[in-house]
Amino acid sequence: MGDPRKARKKYSGPKKPWDKARLEEETIIVKDYGIVNKLEIYRMRSLLKKFSLQAKKLLSSFSPQAEQEKKYLLSKLHSLALIGANAQLDDVLALQLNNIMERRLQTLVVRKGLATSMKQSRQFITHRHVKVANKAITSPSYLVSKDEEHKILFTETSPFAKPDHPERSEQIKKLKDSKNKKEIMLEKPEIKEEVKEIKKEVKQKAKEEAVKKEHEIKIHEPTKEIEIQKIEEVLNK
Repeated sequence: MGDPRKARKKYSGPKKPWDKARLEEETIIVKDYGIVNKLEIYRMRSLLKKFSLQAKKLLSSFSPQAEQEKKYLLSKLHSLALIGANAQLDDVLALQLNNIMERRLQTLVVRKGLATSMKQSRQFITHRHVKVANKAITSPSYLVSKDEEHKILFTETSPFAKPDHPERSEQIKKLKDSKNKKEIMLEKPEIKEEVKEIKKEVKQKAKEEAVKKEHEIKIHEPTKEIEIQKIEEVLNK
């Protein structure tokens, strides 16, 4: 059994560390879901393996205890939104790693529009900016239940709770829309001509200012020469 006070390993690593197919799959998951450490993938894979092994055992047994365990397993997976309400054990065996990765808090923060990227979502969670059902969660791998999904919000003390914060996805979308509108407006022929005329006026003003400066320099030059001559005459005396 071991010492109950000692924390046990909650995942199992890959049996073949250099399996090409597995490594390619993991690289895609790391990019898509913003995974920092592959231990997060191993934990989710171990949890999925646990569900599938339990489903296989229940498929081969027909006792009353097995029926209760079957109901409990299906209700649990349904509460996590991994299967439907009328799902069977075959649906549990059909679950993939992507299904459980979609239920992580880091993924749902992006899906709900609270963050613009997986990296930003992870930063929000670890810095205690996100709460789930009035409780701040700092684990990006937290599996969100179906009932908790609509309770994912920013904490009251977070500056991102303000709707006009520039890092909010709504504000970023507004900036992008305004930039697109400006680009569309500049593409119109009438506005293009106006822009050209404004540029010409600016260039003319710049030329006039340059000419004035040159004229002022020329006026001051002879006065400087006269002063130098006077100084030379005083020194010669």
